[in-house]
Amino acid sequence: MNPQVVVVGGGPVGLACAIEARVDGLDVVLVEPRVGPIDKACGEGLMPGALAALHRIGVDPPGRRLDGIAYIDAGSRVEHRFADRPGRGVRRTVLHQALAERAAELGADSIHAKVAGLRQSADSVELTLSTGETLRTPWVIAADGLHSPVRRMLGLEGRAQPGARRRFGLRKHFGIEPWTSLVEVHWAPGAEAYVTPVDEHTVGVAVLGARPLDVDEVIAGIPELAGRLDGIASVTDPRGAGPLLQRARSRSSGRVLLAGDASGYVDALTGEGMRVGFAQARSAIAAVSAGSTEQYERAWRTTTRDFRLLTSALVVAARSRFRPRIVPTAARRPELFGSIVERLSH
Repeated sequence: MNPQVVVVGGGPVGLACAIEARVDGLDVVLVEPRVGPIDKACGEGLMPGALAALHRIGVDPPGRRLDGIAYIDAGSRVEHRFADRPGRGVRRTVLHQALAERAAELGADSIHAKVAGLRQSADSVELTLSTGETLRTPWVIAADGLHSPVRRMLGLEGRAQPGARRRFGLRKHFGIEPWTSLVEVHWAPGAEAYVTPVDEHTVGVAVLGARPLDVDEVIAGIPELAGRLDGIASVTDPRGAGPLLQRARSRSSGRVLLAGDASGYVDALTGEGMRVGFAQARSAIAAVSAGSTEQYERAWRTTTRDFRLLTSALVVAARSRFRPRIVPTAARRPELFGSIVERLSH
């Protein structure tokens, strides 16, 4: 088997890469050890730009309409409703299943295995798999997550964040009819709670903050949210992710490109990880077709610029003495809040 491109990692961004490859007429093999549908701790809100990117590649997962974003703390609230089109709350397992079905429909091949070794020459990459099989291909796209083994094999790991400043995420679901069509971001003193409607009978609650972190404890410290969920049973166990901040020294090495969280990640605060990841998938396949890693590096910087700058600034503010002023300031400047939401969501 000698495909034109191998995608390492079968999460949403890896599957999007495989779909983009088939749309461009490339033979592709997806390497992923887990059998789907694959879950992950995340907010599960697809912003309008992410949903449009899915529709472009023929994927339309079921979920719950999202009309905008609200920031809420003990004394203030500000909200913005998307100007042009809605987003959608979608369970990660549902999103994964829809992407996997589309990739299979288009003829993407897959192998259930881990990448155990990687060697490059001037015109090819050789991957040794945990099954003992060897794959040789002109191009590899590594979309293997926050703690990317391929990034580590290539020596592209960036400087680690000090332990005391690391942020993590936890998420679980509650069996309750959503009370809003907005993603609510509740700001507690030490953590944020993202509440996302994901279907007609379920909301997901993802909490972000430093360890120790507990979903129920964070909810208990937010009276409005605690009141809504009082007596409501959780329908999934807590699932965690982190540390959220991951750095890569470069997005490419030879004929290997990094995409999605593997290419570097700031934080989940602004909720646009999927939009950025799908844009990277499209750019990575365009670069493979053009045979240009430089093209991908340029496209990566362009597609992630707003995410990196705005999310980094918000995380800095969230860790500082200005944290209690974030929501009141946004409430006093709703037009500014709205413009930032629009910029990040499209």
